[in-house]
Amino acid sequence: MNNERENIDWERLQKALSVEVQYGFQNIQGKQYIFNDFLSISLSKSPIILKGYQNQFQEISNQFVSYPEMTREERQKLLETTKYFLQKMQYISEGVKPEETIKKERVKSEKKSQKTLKSNSVTSQKYSDKLDVEQPLTEVKDISKRNSDRLATLGLYTVRELLYYYPRDHIDYARQVHIRDLEPGETVTIIGKVKRFNCFSSPKNKKLTILELTLTDATGQIKISRFFAGPRFSNKGWQMQQKKIYPVGATVAASGLVKENKYGKNLDNPEIEVLDSEGGKIESMKVGRLVPVYPLTDGVGADVVRRAIFTVLPTAEQLSDTLPEALLNQYQLIDLKNAIKNIHFPIDRDCLAAARRRLVFDEFFYLQLGLLKRRQLQKKVETGIALPTTGKLIEQFYKLLPFALTNAQKRVVNEILNDLQKPESMKRLVQGDVGAGKTVVAVVAMLAAIQAGYQAALMAPTEVLAEQHYKKLVAWFNLLHLPVELLTGSTKVAKRREIHSQLETGELPVLVGTHALIQEAVNFHKLGLVVIDEQHRFGVQQRAKLQQKGESPHFLAMTATPIPRTLALTLHGDLDVSQIDELPPGRQPIQTTTLTGRQRKKAYDLMRREIVQGRQVYVVLPLVEESEKLDVKSAVEEHQKLAEKFFPEFQIGLLHGRMTSVEKDQTISAFRDNQTQILVSTTVVEVGVDVPNATVMLIENAERFGLSQLHQLRGRVGRGVHRSYCLLMRGAGSTDAVERLKVLEQSQDGFFIAEMDMRLRGPGQVLGTKQSGLPDFALASLVEDQEVLELARGAAFRVMEKDESLNSWPLLRRELEWRYQKIMGGSILN
Repeated sequence: MNNERENIDWERLQKALSVEVQYGFQNIQGKQYIFNDFLSISLSKSPIILKGYQNQFQEISNQFVSYPEMTREERQKLLETTKYFLQKMQYISEGVKPEETIKKERVKSEKKSQKTLKSNSVTSQKYSDKLDVEQPLTEVKDISKRNSDRLATLGLYTVRELLYYYPRDHIDYARQVHIRDLEPGETVTIIGKVKRFNCFSSPKNKKLTILELTLTDATGQIKISRFFAGPRFSNKGWQMQQKKIYPVGATVAASGLVKENKYGKNLDNPEIEVLDSEGGKIESMKVGRLVPVYPLTDGVGADVVRRAIFTVLPTAEQLSDTLPEALLNQYQLIDLKNAIKNIHFPIDRDCLAAARRRLVFDEFFYLQLGLLKRRQLQKKVETGIALPTTGKLIEQFYKLLPFALTNAQKRVVNEILNDLQKPESMKRLVQGDVGAGKTVVAVVAMLAAIQAGYQAALMAPTEVLAEQHYKKLVAWFNLLHLPVELLTGSTKVAKRREIHSQLETGELPVLVGTHALIQEAVNFHKLGLVVIDEQHRFGVQQRAKLQQKGESPHFLAMTATPIPRTLALTLHGDLDVSQIDELPPGRQPIQTTTLTGRQRKKAYDLMRREIVQGRQVYVVLPLVEESEKLDVKSAVEEHQKLAEKFFPEFQIGLLHGRMTSVEKDQTISAFRDNQTQILVSTTVVEVGVDVPNATVMLIENAERFGLSQLHQLRGRVGRGVHRSYCLLMRGAGSTDAVERLKVLEQSQDGFFIAEMDMRLRGPGQVLGTKQSGLPDFALASLVEDQEVLELARGAAFRVMEKDESLNSWPLLRRELEWRYQKIMGGSILN
């Protein structure tokens, strides 16, 4: 590994150190990196001219890794040492100052730093009348030290960061009406004269102050009230001051939601502003306009953020548009300056919509551009294996198959084979509904690798699923005289050694397994293809580790959990996505019915009828998120209730989260072999568990599951020749779930169901809160902005086609780098 580079930007490093001192050693967030990461990365390699000092560079770099755990004094000491070291290195590299001068400067610098540390304020405020987008908020004249500290808790340190802190919503106070025309439920602004004023402490709560105004206009009068909680508002001086602000006869504008009670109509805790005259212009951040609502945190009020943004908004004029003018014209986007101004304080609804469209486009565009750029870099770095896509093995396999591939399978196989014959590594995700036949497609890819002299590996998230894949592959590959082995945590030591040995010599062409495949002892002779099933169940590192077992092997991911196209583009923008959107002929639709507790007898009658005919039944309970103990308890109780009260004549199995892998496998095997007729499960019955004899799926408290999850569970039945049923048992008081569950009753299409699930619950819920890789958009919605995402993706493609280095657009390139680090927090860079 090369630990040298041409040169170092000494001035930038010294500036970073100075700013960190200025902010009181807080490990501040810069444009791209947090302070300690920036220093650690910058000092990890020495310039070529200073290669004799590489160890010292590395040592200081390592110290900055631990910077977040250091005390304030330790941080100060490290910064002083680093400053001195950088000065020394700079002078040596330039051949300028003698050692003695450096020492004097160090002493002088240390004294200055001690003075800084002793002072209570981080730095004496240096205010500048001229605002600049890169200016720290601590230096903005109209933002107090206290408020800049509050804004820092929201991660806002500079004017630019404040400008890009978008509102999550707007309240519409722009509509002005007469008092006579007030309608309950509407949000409006009225203008009237103060007829009466009163300000007093509540007799029931002395810490609550009530301000009452009676306003009149040509059409009527209204009494409005504002409430102020806290002892400072109970002060007589403060209350008298309000009387001077709202004298009788003054003209005021008031904005709020119209409500009605037994005393008549009023405005709910309105915003009020005194005007110069009756026809005076409303010049307010809150009254008579669309008012921005920002994401807040404890201790940071809405007014603090609003005022700060109002103060710095003129600097939006300094922003350079990062998108080429041709793109703006082609997609009818407004310029960046106007977009930023109108997303915060829009003139009207149309201006807000135009601003939002432009900024949403930016978010999607830079995400897609980053993903495409990453894909391009991978292609440059990785030299893939070009595999011939015709040969005896594939031909024999097609002849052996007892069924013909569906058109969707043929299309996806062709897409895969086209990828495999290219010189760069394939990176493809195959989405297929439950039972759509993804494994067959993967086998064709494996055979292409094997016939070219390479090995293939298939990794699944659980032992049950891995074993199932293994059994399928053995059935097919034995007919082709190809050995297949299974490697999981349960594999015996002797067998494990044998597999390791055969892998290294190349005798074993195909290995199926769980996480056991990524252990250090597993070494392939010539790995050409990696297949990962249910890839979202693996971490980024785990997927990468398996790929690193070969030299840029082809990568094929499979999932039976379809996700909507917009989510696929967002999460897997650097993967090519194939969809098997057609089920093999003969698959019967599963009759899906929603039931309430009163209809439970119907469900049990159906279960008994099916079991008597030799079929089997799943009963699934939802996870009790608060406690695994409760999960086990509810499962044990349900198992006991069914066994003793309702189905004493049948054998009932039990599956829950506290069982070991061996116990789970035994339970599933007993069910598969029809030793048990009913399987009660709390953990979701594994995707891929294949028991063709099971014909009934009863799901308790179905409203607690997402639609996609329910569709997955439903897919455990209907795998044989017999008619199958899915019974969705609704819990008490879950009427709002009726519409959601109707989607399942009416559709068997996993892609449609996933799309509906995302619309109803949002993308974060569809993926699960722990799903990594979904960028944190400031404005964009994968549900509402699908059209803009498609446009932005097309635009990103065109930009890359014109100049994949992006050197033609330096502003655009810089913006891409900034956004990837700052807005996406690197989450998408997996």
